[in-house]
Amino acid sequence: MRFGIIGAGPIGSNIAEKLVRTGHVVKIADARGIERLEGKKLTGIPVNVEDVIKNIDVLITSIPFHALPSIRNFVDKAGEDVIIVDTSNYYPFRDNKIEEIENGIVESVWVSNHLGRPIIKAFNNFLAYTLEHHGTPEGTTGRIAIAIAGDDLSHKQIIMGVANDLGFDSVDSGSLSDSWKQQPGTPAYCTELTKEELIIALNKANKEKAPFLRDKVMEKLSASPGALLIQDVIKANREIFNS
Repeated sequence: MRFGIIGAGPIGSNIAEKLVRTGHVVKIADARGIERLEGKKLTGIPVNVEDVIKNIDVLITSIPFHALPSIRNFVDKAGEDVIIVDTSNYYPFRDNKIEEIENGIVESVWVSNHLGRPIIKAFNNFLAYTLEHHGTPEGTTGRIAIAIAGDDLSHKQIIMGVANDLGFDSVDSGSLSDSWKQQPGTPAYCTELTKEELIIALNKANKEKAPFLRDKVMEKLSASPGALLIQDVIKANREIFNS
């Protein structure tokens, strides 16, 4: 398949590397300009953002949540058959408070509205370290799973296949309106669960409590006296699952 990725951070660059390794064609861009990619160790073809949407099957957006409306003009030019996948998460301390979301609109619905396209929500509920280091072959015992939400079943199935190529099982978490179940502050978010565990976690999600728990986890991690290990981040998030 042919992929375009906007965003060369830890998630976008690791997805690109694994996709190329499994035989896919990948172009990668920085929405702020191709010069931002200079000096970065990247797998895939660095291009201008104007070119990343040309002749592709899937467009993956992996940029800070608040910046997503700024790429609307590029997304508008993507072919109608292109699957749009968003990996972002909303954090008020970073993205500033967005009133529509604070008032209850689902994050990914907000993204879809601002991009003017249906989207698939995926690759947002696990850590970049996990993406880079913990992918395993299909059928491996204890294989980590990710949640995938969206309104188009055929598109979700395609992205589930992509997740498998990257080394992860997947769970259909429902419509885009259901994607809050995999947002920060829920038991499915960055708890690195197996498929069976993830299904339980998604069903345990509490929409009203999620923003409070999201902020509580961030406060705990921020208060850590030393450098955080990956296990510390997973443990902090798993405490929500066991609460």
